[in-house]
Amino acid sequence: MSKRDYYEVLGISKGATEAEIKKAYRKMAIKFHPDKNPDDATAEIKFKEAAEAYEILGNPQKRQQYDQFGHSMGNGGFGGGGFGGGGMDVDDIFSQFGDIFGGHRGFGGGRQSRQPRRRKGSNLRVKIKLTLEDIVNGVEKKIKVIKLIAAKGVEFSTCTTCGGSGQITRVTNTILGAMQTASTCPACQGVGKTVTKRPPGVDANGLERKEVVIPIELPAGVEEGMQLNVQGKGNDAPGGGIPGDLIVVIEEIEHEKLRRNGNDIHFDLHLNFIDAALGTEIEVPLVKGKAKIKISAGTQSGKILRLRGKGIPELNGYGKGDQLINIQVWTPQNLTRDEKKKLESMRNSENFKPNLNKAKSFFDRVKEHFS
Repeated sequence: MSKRDYYEVLGISKGATEAEIKKAYRKMAIKFHPDKNPDDATAEIKFKEAAEAYEILGNPQKRQQYDQFGHSMGNGGFGGGGFGGGGMDVDDIFSQFGDIFGGHRGFGGGRQSRQPRRRKGSNLRVKIKLTLEDIVNGVEKKIKVIKLIAAKGVEFSTCTTCGGSGQITRVTNTILGAMQTASTCPACQGVGKTVTKRPPGVDANGLERKEVVIPIELPAGVEEGMQLNVQGKGNDAPGGGIPGDLIVVIEEIEHEKLRRNGNDIHFDLHLNFIDAALGTEIEVPLVKGKAKIKISAGTQSGKILRLRGKGIPELNGYGKGDQLINIQVWTPQNLTRDEKKKLESMRNSENFKPNLNKAKSFFDRVKEHFS
């Protein structure tokens, strides 16, 4: 079943502010909250769906990527990471969006959850270099990263400071009465348990550094400097929390003959004087293969030929750019005596005089290119 648009899920427009997004999510979360809809599977699905939408739209970076990629970067793609909270359970949602619910799970008496907050692991950041061929076609890369993972053989015990809740509650007497405040347990950092036994090489959080191979599917149309988020492929969190994300930064490898301009590809074709004057057929390189193009007789330097659809695909999957052939007529520099004599005999020919009525100006060529 295809995913619904996240803006549609929260009932907001694409121009909604952060405050409007938060307000819309809270409204949906309260409406479909499990405590208000016990044993209602449909309400739980809608509750999780709203949380997934807020997870993306409530994060400016993820929202920007979603606006560009749509669901093509969802759970089913981008190396199995991508967007989405489809794998969340209800406790995951409370742990990540506790601020929306005011730190409480229930509604009736504001009963505080005794479950420790699940920490999230730190993010990893890597750079991936892509060729022009990779960018045009899309590619799967397998990258090696050194990350923190939950080690085997680690033993935990309930934190004695907070009793496993992950929070310390303090009561302060004031002129207004007893004031109760809760803060993250300093002993276990909110995990609710501490490491009592760990193998050599494992840190105090029960994590160890290991090299792992992560497959990443990169869509066609990415560009230099773009940052893509692979959810759940970063460092593991202490105590079985939520893994961090892997941030992938795109770098483009310069092509030997072609250059990129947006979604268009440019190629400079240097023609000799004879071919430009008499016309010819010539092969030009494409990202994949070659194409034979016809050069009309009398072609001027600066003329641009367009090969439609031979450029770079749009990230959203709709349309492709073009390949533009920029013609530069080469003027010979080292002529023989015989060549000079032949050209000298044609110097005063009317056909060799510039025809300014037919020649297009630079601004005309630019206008023609963008029309």
